[in-house]
Amino acid sequence: MGISSLGVGSSILTQDVLDQLREADNAKFVQPIELELASENDKKNALELVDANMTNLIDSIEAIGTSTLYDERLATVTGTSVSVSADANTDLQSFTLNVTRLATKQIEQSGSFTATTETIANAAGSMNLNIDGQDFTINYDENTTLDGLKDLINEVAGDKVNATIVQVSSGDFRLFLSSVDTGSTQDITITDGSANLKDTRLTTSLSAIQTGLDANFTFNGQAIVRSSNNITDLVTGLDITLKEVGSSTVDITQDRDEIMTKIDSFVEKYNAAISELGRVTKQSVESSERGIFSSESTIKGMKRALEDMFATVGGGVGTMSEYGFDISEDGVMSIDKDVLNSKMDENPQNVEAFFAGGTFTKADLTTVEVTGIFNEMSTIVGAYTDYNATLDQYKESLTSSISSLEERKSITTERLDARYEILKKQYAAYDLMIAKLNNASSMFVEMANTQYAAQNS
Repeated sequence: MGISSLGVGSSILTQDVLDQLREADNAKFVQPIELELASENDKKNALELVDANMTNLIDSIEAIGTSTLYDERLATVTGTSVSVSADANTDLQSFTLNVTRLATKQIEQSGSFTATTETIANAAGSMNLNIDGQDFTINYDENTTLDGLKDLINEVAGDKVNATIVQVSSGDFRLFLSSVDTGSTQDITITDGSANLKDTRLTTSLSAIQTGLDANFTFNGQAIVRSSNNITDLVTGLDITLKEVGSSTVDITQDRDEIMTKIDSFVEKYNAAISELGRVTKQSVESSERGIFSSESTIKGMKRALEDMFATVGGGVGTMSEYGFDISEDGVMSIDKDVLNSKMDENPQNVEAFFAGGTFTKADLTTVEVTGIFNEMSTIVGAYTDYNATLDQYKESLTSSISSLEERKSITTERLDARYEILKKQYAAYDLMIAKLNNASSMFVEMANTQYAAQNS
């Protein structure tokens, strides 16, 4: 008999009765599992947010714990006579550069030609171009023009000299030869080895319109001479360009902008992590206010580890508060950059050692090797965030619990389904029996009524 016909015969064993029984069993056996499953899923979702905050925190910690962050240098120039750039890890220093003469190029001009198309030779031959003691052979013929010679020189000797044609006035064109490099050794000469040039306009008639000179300047009063205005061999790690005559003061300091940016990021990520941990571990008698991990020792322990970290790191040579860090009563971290900058002005090497590890010089001038507070923090936080560490294990525990609960729910539901399938069949059989009994009873009543009526008629 189909379920839709349950109770037709008896009006007692109906589908409503089965549904009510099923709801009662669901409330007793299935709903507790569903509530537990919902709680575990909520924990898993909350843990993902906690994990993201902790990952951001460990990343910001490790960014400050690397020594290369403190190697960047900033070159500040007071004056306009030079520009300076500094490589990472260049010695911190200050010096004065007084430029008395810039290095110049050698520039020669030829005699006058009437046009760029004027030919230079009577027959084929070659000339020798010498610059800075280096010889270049330039081959020509009777069809070589002034413009063609310019192209030949640039093709053969372009690494050492630049050839151009300048129209000085109407009908006056001249070949200009300019040394690529500067300095007193850049003399330029042309000799005609074949004696087939038309005249000496390209040889002995070459005249210097600018003489190549060395740069003269002083470094902290010491006279220096260089052939170039770009100087990379004076101080290791410094690239100096002489720009004009005059005096400039140069300060090579630690580039703190990137350091401060990463300090700000650490403070921000710490506050975000500690705030989220405070929210999910909050204790309250009100269930709506109580944190989802309020009774979870793992998450509460992680929060305590972060809070204790401020007071425990430092390697015995200082505290975070001495470097401008502060934790308010409500657990919010802040940084006083004036204090930190003062520490960096006083001893940048100690700040680097205190933050990232290295040799720390104490007030009595003794030294000690320290791990660095951010490396200490990395160890503390890493115990939770590293691969297969506490958070991964807790996440795996939640995943396993959810899987187990889903399996329990499935098994329990299947058992109830089977039970109520049997009950439906039993109800149908009972309903048929009751219907038959009701029919028999009705027949007996009718027979009795008929007999009674006959007796009294």
